[in-house]
Amino acid sequence: MSEYLVSARKYRPINFNEVVGQKHVTTTLHNAIINNKIAHAYLFCGPRGVGKTTCARIFAKSVNENSQNEYNIFELDAASNNGVEHIRNLIEQVKIPPQVGTYKVYIIDEVHMLSDVAFNAFLKTLEEPPKHSIFILATTEKNKIIPTILSRCQIFDFEKISISEINQYLANIASEENIQVNQNTLKVISDKADGSLRDALSIFDKVNAYCDTTWTHEEVLKILSTLDISFAIEMTQHIIKNDISNCLLTIHNILQQGFDSREIINILIQHFRNLIIIKDPETIKLIDEAAQIIDKLS
Repeated sequence: MSEYLVSARKYRPINFNEVVGQKHVTTTLHNAIINNKIAHAYLFCGPRGVGKTTCARIFAKSVNENSQNEYNIFELDAASNNGVEHIRNLIEQVKIPPQVGTYKVYIIDEVHMLSDVAFNAFLKTLEEPPKHSIFILATTEKNKIIPTILSRCQIFDFEKISISEINQYLANIASEENIQVNQNTLKVISDKADGSLRDALSIFDKVNAYCDTTWTHEEVLKILSTLDISFAIEMTQHIIKNDISNCLLTIHNILQQGFDSREIINILIQHFRNLIIIKDPETIKLIDEAAQIIDKLS
């Protein structure tokens, strides 16, 4: 049996062109390398699963022109190595120049988890590091980073990835894996991921394990315990007709199938919001749905 790789690892970008949805970051970093304007410290902040660590690794390889990078890239997880002794060990390592390549790159993930003492021990090194070292700090909680650290870094704010970009990325992977699935089903996964590509890929793998190479929309909805817009449209029609009996029966059937009652509320809120927005031609573009769905809403 061949070793299984989850999609998040199998399809992890290996260069800046492959990174999804962070063009403002990748272009700046790429230009910095080309023009030899490399800073000594960067702070990558943003939601989980949007490419912070991936961009840090690509940048670390690129500054050394991919030469024997395993000797020049050091990763530290501050969530489990957050004490002052861990930072002091790091500071001692920083003093040693690289044996090959130009830079030693230190990637510190979840940097907001460092203790106050560790932050203070790190300050001087971050302000005046050796010319051969680069620090890339990554965090999901920028507000927890002390101002003295922020002022010493170039800050890059990563954004949530749009539903359409996640949808297209999943479609490419489905094609690569010979999976038969329609766009509406992939959009359900994209919605569920809430802007995180890593979450989208985890959901993709979960569905793939159950459905194999042929996915039906109904099966995917049940696996994810989520509802699509067809339910909201049906409920709205019952409400317009003042058909209370069918409203209650429809909700009862959904709950009997194991769906969470909060999911009913969420899909109806989203649907009513879309109904309000679609009344004005200027705001229709804010609705991220397929053309046929927009026609139904209209």
